[in-house]
Amino acid sequence: MTNDAGTYWYHPHLHETTEAQITKGVGGLIIVKDAVESALPLPRNYGVDDIPIIMTSRNFVANQFSVGRAYGDYMLTNGTMNAQITLPKQVVRLRFLNAEIERGYNLGIVNSSGITKTFYVIGNDGGLLNAPVAVTRLPVHVGERYEILVDLSGETVGSTLDIKAYNSGQSNSFPGGEPGQTGQFGSALNNTTFNVLHINVGATTTNPITAIPSTLANNTYFTAADAKVSRTVTISGGQPVGNPFVFDSSVFNINTINKTVNIDTTEKWTIVNSPNAVFGHSFHIHDVQFKIVSRTTGSVGTYESGWKDTFFISKGESVSFVCRFKDYADATHPFMYHCHFSQHEDDGMMGQFIVKSTLATTDFSPSTKFSLYPNPANDKLFVNLKDASTEIYYVTIATITGRIVMMLPEPQWQNGIDISSLEAGVYTFQMMDKQTKSLSTKKFIKK
Repeated sequence: MTNDAGTYWYHPHLHETTEAQITKGVGGLIIVKDAVESALPLPRNYGVDDIPIIMTSRNFVANQFSVGRAYGDYMLTNGTMNAQITLPKQVVRLRFLNAEIERGYNLGIVNSSGITKTFYVIGNDGGLLNAPVAVTRLPVHVGERYEILVDLSGETVGSTLDIKAYNSGQSNSFPGGEPGQTGQFGSALNNTTFNVLHINVGATTTNPITAIPSTLANNTYFTAADAKVSRTVTISGGQPVGNPFVFDSSVFNINTINKTVNIDTTEKWTIVNSPNAVFGHSFHIHDVQFKIVSRTTGSVGTYESGWKDTFFISKGESVSFVCRFKDYADATHPFMYHCHFSQHEDDGMMGQFIVKSTLATTDFSPSTKFSLYPNPANDKLFVNLKDASTEIYYVTIATITGRIVMMLPEPQWQNGIDISSLEAGVYTFQMMDKQTKSLSTKKFIKK
């Protein structure tokens, strides 16, 4: 898919090991830029007035991160305890990512006099909003990203502010709102207000941004009326304690495709968390950005009014979103939806979906016949298509015993496929056509 300018992230997704790998720090941000964002009067001097804020908490055993508890006892911001930064006396941009195992953050900014500061949400998971949204509190749950602007131009050089998580007084449905400090769901930070980042106000830079823009992007969002297909995904499980949370009463199975979607179709998905549920969840879907169109607990927050790929759903709540599926996915490489609490997804709170073409294979479909040359080959292998209109969507090369050695999505095949790294032997070359998703296979010999 093509992403709008925004703050994205990556991490490992190997089943049953996500928590361990994220805990140990395998992951990071991807900042995407485009012409729309570049034309706006926004801070974008990375590390000066445009700052990533990756929030998480950790536990330690013998000076090593430990795995197995939902919440850490120690706050880490960009991997640093008691984090602080000097920001210039002007408008600054902060890019928040909640990279927790489960904890949510109810963020606010306060100065050294105890005065709460208004700040402005300008971006959600999938890019810029149409206009800034003024807030004094911003809930950020696992996997969510928010971009904000903070106007420091009225502050005094040498003064300070703090970004805090106002997590005290939250219900048990709010991750980290539990009162306990020990056990799997306990933490020294639970149900408390704690510092995320200490800000020291420094001198203004050259050519600073000093005003909050009134308009940003020009997004046209989906509505419920745009949906041609409606689906419901129901959350259950977790009772008795120790049982996994699941979607639609089924624990994840890598050999099961849970949903089949037609390409370029607009759908409404409603995620239902039972009133008898024991917990809230952070729902995430791969590949698409969606528009949240309703919450049964009240109106959709203006701060989450843009393109999203992740949202928090509380106990007893139903959340509906609308999206359009524009990218193919087959059963070999399906997309996923899952709870972004890594303990929950490791336990099987995930589903898989494919996106297929609605086109029937007819006599007018392109031929998927091809040949390979030279064969035997040494460094490069070339594909000769019988029908020039055929588009290669995927190539998979495997040993004669079936072990996959190369997977090439939409390869640049015209100049040959580099097979120099393969050992000598016999291989199968499987090609998938983009229009019909038909598979054709040939053998070749690597010299």
